[in-house]
Amino acid sequence: MKILLVYPRYPDSFWSFKHALKFISKEASFPPLGLLTVAAMLPKEWQLKLVNMNTTSLSDNDIGWADYVFISAMVTQRSSAKEVIAHCREMGTKIVAGGPLFTTEYEELGGVDHFVLGDAEAILPLFLSDLEAGCARHIYSSSEQPDIAKTPIPLWSLIDMKKYSSMNIQYSRGCPYNCEFCDIVVLNGHKPRTKSQAQMLAELEALYQRGWRSGVFIVDDNFIGNKKKLKAEILPAIISWTKERKYPFAFSTEASINLSDDEELMRLMVAAGFNTVFIGVESPNEESLDECDKFLNKNRDLIASIQKIQNHGLEVQGGFIVGFDSDPLSIFKSQINFIQKSGIVTAMVGLLNAPHGTRLYQRLENERRLLKGMSGDNTDCSINFIPKMNYETLINGYQHILKTIYAPKQYYERVKILLREYKPQKRKTGIIGIKFYHIEAVLKSMWFLGVKEKGRWHYWKLFMVTLLRQPRSFPLVINLSVYGFHFRKVVESYISMPNADTMTIDGAGK
Repeated sequence: MKILLVYPRYPDSFWSFKHALKFISKEASFPPLGLLTVAAMLPKEWQLKLVNMNTTSLSDNDIGWADYVFISAMVTQRSSAKEVIAHCREMGTKIVAGGPLFTTEYEELGGVDHFVLGDAEAILPLFLSDLEAGCARHIYSSSEQPDIAKTPIPLWSLIDMKKYSSMNIQYSRGCPYNCEFCDIVVLNGHKPRTKSQAQMLAELEALYQRGWRSGVFIVDDNFIGNKKKLKAEILPAIISWTKERKYPFAFSTEASINLSDDEELMRLMVAAGFNTVFIGVESPNEESLDECDKFLNKNRDLIASIQKIQNHGLEVQGGFIVGFDSDPLSIFKSQINFIQKSGIVTAMVGLLNAPHGTRLYQRLENERRLLKGMSGDNTDCSINFIPKMNYETLINGYQHILKTIYAPKQYYERVKILLREYKPQKRKTGIIGIKFYHIEAVLKSMWFLGVKEKGRWHYWKLFMVTLLRQPRSFPLVINLSVYGFHFRKVVESYISMPNADTMTIDGAGK
């Protein structure tokens, strides 16, 4: 059996880092972890090929070679996924589809021969058995949340690692919290399911043996969902493993704000090689946090919590949302002021949307405020519901946030604040060492940010001050400067080009 695994294109967005990747001559931020894991579950005698359309073009020869095309996608990849399905149908190649997009929207996506909906560990064995027996059904689904302790190591041999800026692995699925707007609980369950210590070390070793020496993103939606196991088993083992190998990886992940309440956990994460954590801050407005059941963020000094995490050696990246029913007209100014004061350089501000199956989706449907069509990218100025705030006010206010926080002056000011607060752990051994693409990034930044951009004065000021006063922070400054360039390019595209989804509800909520 010949299987072609296809990962559709991502649109240009904050999350794609398309414009930043050009500075280091990389094609994508991360490989398609889900497909690589599924590939490891397929029969060893099958012939496998993977095409990530974010790094490689999908050709007729690829499709013609395959007996089946296995496709997985996120909601934001919907448009590209539909194109792939249509192309395969034209060429007569059968399609097997799974992943978040198809799990939530399979009824709206025609042309697929077989759907595998839910966790592959629970469903794939039965589908494969039926497929080999020649009696495969159209739909395989299960609400079972299987133990991931036996999930195989991703089949890294299917990708060219040189095309990616970072690798990714998974430690857990599920989140102990239940924010109204979030679909993590819908897809992965409420109780965190975790891998074993031995599994984690085996996955790290697999990357190490393939020669990887750079960033590793642990893709968990909340890495600290089971803090007890992390502190007692996982992190001490990673600390020993990474120390023995002289810190080959720089880890990043996602976590909830209560990380700031656990000094031992922060210390262990930094000792293991973590240097970045993404936290869903959402809003400085208490009423909005109450509305969406983001209770962990309530009744605390959010700025102080963020500073505490950065003081311990973890750079905080933040997610923010506007568009809650409880948002006052002052929310746009409040978000800007909070972000600037926090020193969160990578501030991902998005509009509220209601993913399928969430409690927010159900509430808005009951209130007859739900609209069809969600892009899957909450930063592209589109929403899938009728807001309580005047629609134009909401969109204009959101765009004002983006234009303000990513303007060179404000952006580089946050970098300065971060440099004052962020205290990375000093090690005798470098994490990665200098590579050619690092030098390439510096030179390209000097040209694009220091010569061509209007805000070049702010770039050069930070460039020189860092080089003279904080040389150890110079790589971080270059990295963040490049991120800022990417964000500004995306903001320009969002503001200059009307979005089809937003135009369908123009004037709603007046």
